[in-house]
Amino acid sequence: MTTIDNGVNVQALLDARDVLKGAPEAARFTWRASSTWRNGVHSTTRVQDFFGLGAEQTHKSETVFEADHPEVFAAQDNGITPIEYLLVGLVGCLTAGVASVAQNRGIQLRSVEATVEGDHDIRGILGADSDVRNGFNDVRVSFAIDADASREEIEALVAQSQKRSAVFDALTNPTDVSVTVA
Repeated sequence: MTTIDNGVNVQALLDARDVLKGAPEAARFTWRASSTWRNGVHSTTRVQDFFGLGAEQTHKSETVFEADHPEVFAAQDNGITPIEYLLVGLVGCLTAGVASVAQNRGIQLRSVEATVEGDHDIRGILGADSDVRNGFNDVRVSFAIDADASREEIEALVAQSQKRSAVFDALTNPTDVSVTVA
């Protein structure tokens, strides 16, 4: 019998799922990020603390993200654009799901590569055309997966990952967002 190791502790995930079924309040997480404007359209965002399992939690280390716009937008290009971070979040979440589902289904992965593209008509954010939306018109994710599995099994991995992805859900379903001034 071959041992499958994609680096995912599925048993811990399944155990957590079982525990949280009986303690739904512990499953309520609040993710946080704080942003500081630098200059122009450049900002620095930091992520370290979050709330979950009924208590304040901390990542092992703080992660810092630089956001800016490219020079073609008369900016300094000190980081990727905020909308590109959305693509990073989507493909990262889907890829994590593929690895988790593969581990749970006993499928050994050899490689997982994904590309994500989003079409964006910037006339909306520039106010050049009020009929053009501000966000993506469409987003495409394509996986190339090498695994000990049939094409149908690989397609099922990706489908299950998409079904359970928090980021995919946030992008494809309305999410209440409020913005205030302190």
